[in-house]
Amino acid sequence: MEELENKDQGNVREEIFSKTVRAGKRTYFFDVKATRSDEYYLTITESKRRFNNEQGKFYYEKHKLFLYKEDFDKFANGLHVAIEFIQTGKIPEEEAVVETKPAEEAPAPVADPHTDIEFEDLGSDSSEEETKE
Repeated sequence: MEELENKDQGNVREEIFSKTVRAGKRTYFFDVKATRSDEYYLTITESKRRFNNEQGKFYYEKHKLFLYKEDFDKFANGLHVAIEFIQTGKIPEEEAVVETKPAEEAPAPVADPHTDIEFEDLGSDSSEEETKE
């Protein structure tokens, strides 16, 4: 099974494994792919069926997350902690200890210029920004 990504650029990524999960009005796709150097990574795609009133047609709104092997453990741990909190309403002990430390004891986060992106920077409408201010 092959999937074309960035067809105009000629980049082809083979799907190694794919799992589809239907959940209400959403569908999640978990696709394992390989980089050019044959390192596996995961794409998680959320797809929602929407209706365009202007065109009178349905379309699919998709959101994609790329997760690389070196981040699997941290991602899985964070997801587990968040789900546990939702299910129990209790902050796990190791998270509670971090939350109660005074700010001066916690080390300052290191800024990475590649990830310093605000959601507002991602294609927001200028008129929408004006109304927020």
